[in-house]
Amino acid sequence: MGMSDEVRGPYADIERWLREMPSDKLELKRREAETLFRRVGITFAVYTEGGDPERLIPFDIIPRVLARAEWDRLSLGLHQRVKALNAFLADVYGERHILRAGKVPERMVLGNESFRPEMQGFLPPAGAYTHVAGIDIVRLDADNFYVLEDNCRTPSGVSYMLENREAMLRLLPDLCGMHKLAPVSHYPEDLLDTLKSVAPPACRDAPTVAVLTPGSYNSAYYEHSFLADEMGVELVEGGDLFVDEGFVYMRTTQGPKRVDVLYRRIDDDYLDPLTFRPDSALGVPGLFAAYRAGRVTLANAVGTGIADDKAIYPFVPEMIRFYLGEEPILLNVPTYLCERDDDRKYVLEHLHELVVKETRGSGGYGMLIGPQSTAADRAVFADRIKARPADYIAQPTLALSTCPTFVEQGIAPRHVDLRPFVLNGREIRVVPGGLTRVALREGSLVVNSSQGGGTKDTWVLER
Repeated sequence: MGMSDEVRGPYADIERWLREMPSDKLELKRREAETLFRRVGITFAVYTEGGDPERLIPFDIIPRVLARAEWDRLSLGLHQRVKALNAFLADVYGERHILRAGKVPERMVLGNESFRPEMQGFLPPAGAYTHVAGIDIVRLDADNFYVLEDNCRTPSGVSYMLENREAMLRLLPDLCGMHKLAPVSHYPEDLLDTLKSVAPPACRDAPTVAVLTPGSYNSAYYEHSFLADEMGVELVEGGDLFVDEGFVYMRTTQGPKRVDVLYRRIDDDYLDPLTFRPDSALGVPGLFAAYRAGRVTLANAVGTGIADDKAIYPFVPEMIRFYLGEEPILLNVPTYLCERDDDRKYVLEHLHELVVKETRGSGGYGMLIGPQSTAADRAVFADRIKARPADYIAQPTLALSTCPTFVEQGIAPRHVDLRPFVLNGREIRVVPGGLTRVALREGSLVVNSSQGGGTKDTWVLER
């Protein structure tokens, strides 16, 4: 919705407020928000462009608003999707019924670099694999939300969701007070409850939880320290941990303390040099053996990447039917798999109108946006697709919905997506709202912070 468009019901009070608010006051609030975020230290890091890697994610003070009925349907769809993705993970590392039934091609799973044969036959506590999922949602019409991609490994952004709400309550309390908003501040408590609920069988007392970070040079380090602080648990690096007689301990000033659950923000490859990359200095020798022995829980589980690989994404609706016996509530975006001959032929003939993505790419990198590309760009991608077709998928260029956004020219529509966060332990919980990302450049469809995107507070109206 842009300000020149028909105003949807949930935005009625926002529109009135914007019409009454002089632009110089909006600009003052925008600058106050920037000062607040800089003072708190809410940054992310980009290490590919030189100069100071620490960047402030632009924050837009006009919220994205969802009616309760819209959210309730979206929440049901998220619950359904994460339940099916978790069942898929349990199956492909177990009996592989879906592969034997031919619903997902076996070679796309077992030959995928995200598949971890080391997980075969191991069932994590409560059968939970993806304890924290971030499902990227786009809206293409008034009635339907579409899933753009599933993030089942180490999804980031929840700290911005929480800080965005805090900023709105501090900077614009009157506007917030005009609406009955579903709260999001309980997320750290829910996350801690979820992590404790999947403590390993060997845990006899109250579980000890810690957040495992690769360190301060990681682009999401702010979030790691923020969540550890909010949950009241230790933030540890690989060097702070050791394995002794099959159990994991962290070094403390009071001596070694056993750790039962690690919310790890380190990729599989770097977790344990004895099992995965031997050159990793980020992980803990012996950690995976302790995990397999049921003496520590890793959240998310090792090997969850096979569930969010972009080449597996087109099969999620079939997973929902196969495991749950239900029709998908949330739709997939139509997707072409370049390894299929017919799909590849279509993609190569229509590069000028499609979005092409690497199956293992992220952050908005490794993409071709056809309508904005040059002939030279398309030629490069055509060669890449022909050389390694299994590495690419393509989707239509989506007419993403827009939200009113305060930019230099004033209030203008900008494209948005939404990443709700789903917690999965002994039960599945969906936080009302999520992180709205906004493409601040006019006409841009790329919302990633590393590509010039910003964020908004996401409001779910209770009435």
